[in-house]
Amino acid sequence: MHLTRFTDYGLRTLIYLALRPDDRASIAEISGAYQISECHMVKVVHHLGRVGLIKTTRGRNGGIRLAHPAADIYLGAVIRATEPSLALMECLAGDTCAIGGICCLQNIMDEAQKAMLAVLDRYSLADVSGPMSHALQRRLKILHE
Repeated sequence: MHLTRFTDYGLRTLIYLALRPDDRASIAEISGAYQISECHMVKVVHHLGRVGLIKTTRGRNGGIRLAHPAADIYLGAVIRATEPSLALMECLAGDTCAIGGICCLQNIMDEAQKAMLAVLDRYSLADVSGPMSHALQRRLKILHE
């Protein structure tokens, strides 16, 4: 399985926000920290807000923050919410497939996908951002005032 850039940017956004749980961040800050286009980040942030992973506040003192504690946001859920398709392959069953109806490859691929998601469901955003939080904060130039 290959994750899209959209999911990658979504995960990066959530990690950034997890590193500053008491502060709001701006799209400009996050895109600058990762050197990602603000246009892309706007789409990612909008989607993350729509699916309930972040809260957005408009206005002078606005910004974005996690909608839930980092320990309650699991990587599997993020990937399910951001990936358009999780299928490892599309089965061509039926008349167009020479081995349709007798092939078990699709079942094996489905099992592999479930196993991968089961692993990702064991890890939260806190697991990704917590152990190296100080190093991540330095690298991303996140300063606490």
